[in-house]
Amino acid sequence: MAYETIIVEREAPIGIIKLNRPPVNPLSVKSYHELYDAIDELDKDDSIGAIIITGHGDKAFGAGLDVKDVMGKSAVETLDFLWTAPRKTFDKLTGIEKPTIAAVFGLTLGGGCEVALCCDFRIAADDSTLGLPEINLGIMPGSGATQRLPRLVGMSKAKEMLMMGDNVDAQEAYRVGLVNKVVPKDQLMDEAKKWAKKLASKPKRALGLIKRCIHCGADMDIASGLTLEMDCFSIAFTSEDGREGINAFVEKRKPNYKGK
Repeated sequence: MAYETIIVEREAPIGIIKLNRPPVNPLSVKSYHELYDAIDELDKDDSIGAIIITGHGDKAFGAGLDVKDVMGKSAVETLDFLWTAPRKTFDKLTGIEKPTIAAVFGLTLGGGCEVALCCDFRIAADDSTLGLPEINLGIMPGSGATQRLPRLVGMSKAKEMLMMGDNVDAQEAYRVGLVNKVVPKDQLMDEAKKWAKKLASKPKRALGLIKRCIHCGADMDIASGLTLEMDCFSIAFTSEDGREGINAFVEKRKPNYKGK
């Protein structure tokens, strides 16, 4: 599929999506729709085991929503945009079984930061600036940051970032748990690919079930979450890959997972 605002690359078992509206890669309505299509495309590709999302160029992962696309809209029109563009796309991104990695660098702000929040992992270049500065424009995040950020960094730090509107650098983002690792900028994609290849080598069904337990369990009481985990364990344990993994362990050999 041909895209105008993103670039899709395949380096099996890795799929790479690059936001492509340099120099700062703002997210337009078309960007959201194309991002949805690319995620769906890579999710259906059996040769792809993990997905990296990054930015094209040198200055920014993504500098947020292209406000020109939504200026002047009514409340009803704004809600329609939120449901059919970022909400639909981010629900897709968080819902797929395949692991996702945001490789962030430079400006990672607003909607760009919200893209990163949707991924399972975030690896940051040492030049990264992350933040949700919407409050400084008289508005607030509308694509998940008020819900996803507290789950990563805690309520107090999330309130500080969201209500003060101040950005954080890569090291502070790592300190508070917003990113998993910080690397020199020239090593960013190599590190992200290393993580992606390792994740892609894991059993697909078990990875998806782990994600389901974590995401769904976060909204459950502990007893319900434990029951969900037991149910998912039973599925993983009796899957073809589960049988293969146990047999390989007993037989002292490397498992041959088939994604089933």
